[in-house]
Amino acid sequence: MPDPDKMKRDVIAFYEMMFNDCRPREAIERYAGWDYIQHNPHVATGKQGFIDYFERMAQEHPGKRVDVKRAFADGHHVILHCHQIWPGGPDYAGIDIFRLDDTGKIVEHWDVLQELPKTSAHDNGMF
Repeated sequence: MPDPDKMKRDVIAFYEMMFNDCRPREAIERYAGWDYIQHNPHVATGKQGFIDYFERMAQEHPGKRVDVKRAFADGHHVILHCHQIWPGGPDYAGIDIFRLDDTGKIVEHWDVLQELPKTSAHDNGMF
């Protein structure tokens, strides 16, 4: 099994390359395994589905970015807690879960997103 710290670094680099640098094809080529299973219902499964979706997002939402707030590794999984910033809003708090294969390549993804509320019952924030 790959080193947990390397897994976290690679998943963060993958996410930032794909989302912030708007280079999803390069991110997939560099960090994904033989196959890429997607669980987000808006993104087609497979490498090409990922590339198509995020190339379109880069064109439709220039200036979008993600800030990784924390990362956890557990076995073959890396979990990211992220702040997604979309020009014109809304922003999102997200949890992304990635499964890596035995060689440390990303092969599966799940995510859960929550729109950041305008008001809160506390001052703790989402991050």
